[in-house]
Amino acid sequence: MASAKEEGQIAPLSYGDKPQLDDKGGDHLAHDKTVDSIIHRARTATEKEQKMTLMQGIKLYPKAIAWSMLISTCIVMEGYDVALINNFYAFQQFNRKYGEPAGDGKYEVPAPWQAGLSNGANVGELIGLLINGFVSERFGYRYTVIACLFLIIAWTALFFTAQNVTTLLVAEILAGIPWGVFQTLTITYASEVCPVAMRGYLTTYVNFCWGMGQEIAIGVIMAMLKRDDEWAYRIPYGLQWMWPVPLIIGIAFAPESPWWLVRRGRIEDAKKSLLRLTSLNRETDFDADETVAMMVHTTAIEEKTTKGASYLDCFRGHDLRRTEIVCMVWAIQNLSGNSFSNYSTYFLTQAGLDSTSAYGFALGQYGMNMVGVFGAWFLMSWGIGRRSLYLFGLCALCTMLFIMGFLGLVPADHRRESSIATGSIMLGWALSYQLTVGTVCYSLVSELSTRRLQIKTVVLGRMLYIVVGIVCSVFTPYMLNPTAWNWQNYTGFFWAGICFLCIIYTYFRVPEPTGRTFAELDLLFEQGVSARKFATTEVNVFEENIDGGVLENYQKQREYSHLESV
Repeated sequence: MASAKEEGQIAPLSYGDKPQLDDKGGDHLAHDKTVDSIIHRARTATEKEQKMTLMQGIKLYPKAIAWSMLISTCIVMEGYDVALINNFYAFQQFNRKYGEPAGDGKYEVPAPWQAGLSNGANVGELIGLLINGFVSERFGYRYTVIACLFLIIAWTALFFTAQNVTTLLVAEILAGIPWGVFQTLTITYASEVCPVAMRGYLTTYVNFCWGMGQEIAIGVIMAMLKRDDEWAYRIPYGLQWMWPVPLIIGIAFAPESPWWLVRRGRIEDAKKSLLRLTSLNRETDFDADETVAMMVHTTAIEEKTTKGASYLDCFRGHDLRRTEIVCMVWAIQNLSGNSFSNYSTYFLTQAGLDSTSAYGFALGQYGMNMVGVFGAWFLMSWGIGRRSLYLFGLCALCTMLFIMGFLGLVPADHRRESSIATGSIMLGWALSYQLTVGTVCYSLVSELSTRRLQIKTVVLGRMLYIVVGIVCSVFTPYMLNPTAWNWQNYTGFFWAGICFLCIIYTYFRVPEPTGRTFAELDLLFEQGVSARKFATTEVNVFEENIDGGVLENYQKQREYSHLESV
């Protein structure tokens, strides 16, 4: 039997290969399979996607919603552990095992070890983020997540069996590596499996999962308060095993990101993945070939406007602007006063609340993290853009920080009332934060980075977020501690000033991505459009001169697929 090449056909493509033009098979290409026809299909898919309403998107992409929510659930584990370790320092059972005598029969984990344990996961996350920039683009999102879940199973055993604080620190660092991977892959996968109308909702769901993990952790800790044995802290650690196995089983059947498959040159696999993410919906007149053509066209534009796909390329040309914005959008989450707001229980206990009631308030604050996500969805459904939510949210946060600062002027005789007011405003601050900055950030970072460099750009942004978070977590205790700087409420003035600078930056630098396709965003950045004019500037991505090589690659694979089916 003659080979495909001997018959004048195009040879099958192996993993990641880019097909080359075959002179013998060139005569078999029909007139409707030219580069122009590919662009026509991409244009049609783009117009359909931009006209698609949220409800139409939900009807067409219900499977994408389910798969994205499943993979985003990985973030629950990180939120759970972060809340766990920071609240274990108040556990005498935990302190007796891993701390040192502190007088009066009590034990305390020394301050250096507390700082090490609290930031150990951050160190691991930095390593995981860097590794993810290479691994996920090579092996795909699905396999990378599954491998990390197996690591979580192994590292949880270290937490559960740790006999000393050193082992706990090692466990925190090692567990931070897969958590760092989850932080970026969950957002990227969510943004790549859904249409424009749903991007803001699925990407921000990641923040809901973070809040869910924290809420579960506080609930578990409150349930363990009455225990006086080692299981008071071993049970919470052991519960981390309940997540990986069901997630591994579910994600093993999840479709790969069609955008990633297109970037790897696997066009037919991208179409199969897209069909697994969608359901038949005649209302939108969905055509998988048209949507894949749109992905190919966008990839072709990015290959023209982006020189390469390395970390260094994130700092070249107009991609430098995109990297800067993504990094700052992440960093502003901490610079807007987030570390200060986490001390609501500190002010409430100063006002005389017992530890159980203080934990109850913390439970409510973490609950606001989840409620805030739904509130942000509601605001977005009203047509409020991501830039507007982010900007006006910062204005509200800045105002409340100033109010908390002025509460420091209350006379000492009314310090209790001042502390209650401060703690309560912090809870209101937390809700406002989650309605805007805390939630919308996840959508902005996933949309403002180019597809080709998205993983690496989000990685760099998240790394800056972690570094800024470490700095804030080191300085904030000094600001509040009576034995250190003792700023108390005046700390609010400091963070209000920083938050005001964040408002100025956001106004001039953060653009509005709502309703824009990835290709349109690419051209807006390439043309250097001002952030304030992103929403109103008209662009036609199909008038751009692009390299036909990527499009011909797509055309060849479609031709081969057609000949295979004949």
